Amino acid sequence: MTVQQLAELLNGAAHGETAREIRGVASLEGAGPEDLAYAEGARAIESAAHSHAGCVLVSSDVTLAGQTAIAVVHPKLAFIGAAQVLCPAREIVPGIHPTALIASDAVLGEKVSVGPYVVIESGVAVGAGTCLGAGVFLGEGAQVGAECVLYPRVTIYPGARLGNRVILHAGVVVGGDGFGYVFAEGRHVKFPQLGQVIIEDDVEIGSNSTVDRGSLGTTVVGEGTKIDNLVQIAHNVRVGRHCVIAAQTGISGSVEIGDYVVMGGQVGIGDHARVEARAVLGGGAGILPGKIVREGETVWGRPARRLAQFKRLYAHFSSLPALAERVKDLSRQLRARGS
Repeated sequence: MTVQQLAELLNGAAHGETAREIRGVASLEGAGPEDLAYAEGARAIESAAHSHAGCVLVSSDVTLAGQTAIAVVHPKLAFIGAAQVLCPAREIVPGIHPTALIASDAVLGEKVSVGPYVVIESGVAVGAGTCLGAGVFLGEGAQVGAECVLYPRVTIYPGARLGNRVILHAGVVVGGDGFGYVFAEGRHVKFPQLGQVIIEDDVEIGSNSTVDRGSLGTTVVGEGTKIDNLVQIAHNVRVGRHCVIAAQTGISGSVEIGDYVVMGGQVGIGDHARVEARAVLGGGAGILPGKIVREGETVWGRPARRLAQFKRLYAHFSSLPALAERVKDLSRQLRARGS
């Protein structure tokens, strides 16, 4: 597409060589004369001035002298739209691979793609346009919505339910037993794990993450939530809508998470805790069992504290070595006086 055509597509204003053809997308640092890049923030704008990109998406209030650019309201969002046009996703080819094992009563919608060695058990329903990668397993009675993408080796346990447009990356396991035991008579006795798990519409879950079924209730991941790689969501957890959960986070049983919550990497949440809507949990934050993070709060540290309090405490921790030396000096002075 030409720069002008892209500007019209993105509702932006083109500047510079508007007839230049753009064929791909790239970062500012790696872009060439046929690539589109984007720049947000002062540092990126400074880099854009020296970029070899054929065109740069910038905010409406930014001017790049000597560069071809498209001014838009939200450069990063516009970049996504441009990338979808310039670099479209690989088209899903409907069909069933001859090695797939599909129960006679399973129901597959129109234009479903079933890859090699997929196993679909009795009572399963798969919606139209869904793609099942190699080695996917759908347990008895599982329900998968329309236009989902399940990458290789995804495992959906019996009875689990996925909404529409769900993306599960390689190795995701949905519906495994929760980690529930009762210690009695000198041993751990497994508590029944008979509940349900529901993944709502437009959820994306990264590679090798796990979502356990409820013990007696239901584990829910809300609409539009995005989960990174290597995340563990335990039994009876309820994750709200449009949350973001980064890698290596662990959420213990019966935790409640509100809508639009953001969690950094390696967050740990103890059982029966509650994280209210729009809270932000900084990377590595530890939420103790039963604790409540209030709506809109930002917390950090282990155990987690409000960000302002954490910063004050951290400043004091950083001063401890100097304080220890002062105490040692004072102690030596007192001993010298005593002698």
